[in-house]
Amino acid sequence: MKRESLESRMRSREVFHTLRVLPGAWVVLRMDGRGFSHFTEGRYEKPFDASLHALMVQTTRALVEDFQALYGYTESDELSILLRPDAVPFDREVEKLVSLSAARAAATFSVGASTPATFDSRVWLGASVEDVVDYFRWRQEDAARCALHGWCYWTLRKEGMDVREATMALHGASVEAKHELLHARGIHFPQLPAWQRRGTGVLWSWHEKQGVDPRSGRTVTARRRHLHTEEELPMKDAYADFLRRLMASTPLDT
Repeated sequence: MKRESLESRMRSREVFHTLRVLPGAWVVLRMDGRGFSHFTEGRYEKPFDASLHALMVQTTRALVEDFQALYGYTESDELSILLRPDAVPFDREVEKLVSLSAARAAATFSVGASTPATFDSRVWLGASVEDVVDYFRWRQEDAARCALHGWCYWTLRKEGMDVREATMALHGASVEAKHELLHARGIHFPQLPAWQRRGTGVLWSWHEKQGVDPRSGRTVTARRRHLHTEEELPMKDAYADFLRRLMASTPLDT
């Protein structure tokens, strides 16, 4: 059997290897911790743990830097990174985008946590700026919904209810009723840390640094780009405006 013939036949069965995201589309890679309900049990405080949050922010920053993403967002055990239409790496190959993003997330988180953890990854495509705005508003609304429910659920569990009792107590409860449940126990949901209720953003920013030109000896000012973690994200329409400004910026601005 000729080597060239064997290689050709084997490569023809890599059915997803040539699948690429559409040119001109905004690309979001979303990663979720696999089995994190079980993984976090006994390791982290419920409903939120600052050390787990720090690990997710660290992981998001690593993904934004590695993929040179425009924006990163994390809430709970998930993270999303936004890629410009003209800056999608790996020739837009879906197979590499999902496999390498999940691998990077798992590696960064596992090293930080000192225990193995795995992530999955998926591709989301947006045809317009408003599509992307809707995506991140959707994820932020999910963060708020899950945070409120989580605080209620774990408050009841810590009072002695088992899984079934706490679940049944919250079944069909309105947002107002959940707020009242917490308020009656001295927990004011709007005053909880913003990262729990809104998620956290990671984006590029510029700063100026002065130095000396070794050739001329003159003082010069250089611009340096660094990653900024935003723990006080705006909400609703203000968040939408924040995202539009970010996407309207040029690569030299971000």
